[in-house]
Amino acid sequence: MAPSYPEPLVIQPRDSHQCTIILLHGRGPNAAKFGPILLSSSIAHLDQACIGAEHTLVSAFPHAKFVFPTASKRRATAYNRSIINQWFDNWPLSTDTPPATTQQEKQRREYLPADGLRETSLYLHKLLREEISLLGGDAKRVILGGLSQGCAASLVALLLWDGDPLGAAFGMCGWLPFRHQMEHCIQGVHASESDKDSPFIEKTEDGDDIPPPVQAIMSLTEDLEMSLPGRRPRELPFQHVPLFLAHGTEDEKVPVVYGRDARRCLSEMGVDVGRNTLAWAIGIQVICSEI
Repeated sequence: MAPSYPEPLVIQPRDSHQCTIILLHGRGPNAAKFGPILLSSSIAHLDQACIGAEHTLVSAFPHAKFVFPTASKRRATAYNRSIINQWFDNWPLSTDTPPATTQQEKQRREYLPADGLRETSLYLHKLLREEISLLGGDAKRVILGGLSQGCAASLVALLLWDGDPLGAAFGMCGWLPFRHQMEHCIQGVHASESDKDSPFIEKTEDGDDIPPPVQAIMSLTEDLEMSLPGRRPRELPFQHVPLFLAHGTEDEKVPVVYGRDARRCLSEMGVDVGRNTLAWAIGIQVICSEI
């Protein structure tokens, strides 16, 4: 049965609509719980000399429309297959999770997110196209981001986006699903560049080498069983989208090493990644300030 995504929570701008910010919640909550708390929290770390003594995201960005999608209901392996809101299913990432004891089990864990990521990416791409259309076709006026599992889902959707580059993207306390497979493509190509007959170096129909980031995206689409556009561009839209990642060093559900690994992989794929590693556990006010 196809997943059902509830209508997003939409907060219209106070002034004329100039941009749209799409924000994904983490696993478990929904837009109605995540959005209002986020938007009503004060921003403590912005340059107060520029925008005043205290603001919320809504008052700081009066021309922004905020869109909070809600994940579909899925069975969560991490919670004894309970049905909860989650963008995809995944094995627990915490440091106390027992490691896989067989190669088969390891592979099952790695590919557990595939179906949900495919469905969620298609859904988010639909949302992006709708918002871009409302802004006169200007993709630079749309921003995509998320928290925890919402961060992971938004990163995959960003990598698979084949429209014009977005204005920006950001993620908090997240990770990059299928990172190992994409890094294997990139590092395998780099290690084999001196060998013209290497199986790692794929060619276009014209005989040109396919760039490593494109090969990584080809691998991701295969893992998610998604179709690629007919062309294989030498440049990818996500390479022109500034990305900011933040992560708390005391995050227990998604250890900070996952955020660091995501940053490294994305940088290798040509993404301009800024990062802030926070020396405390992420709270809602800190999240607002990082945004």
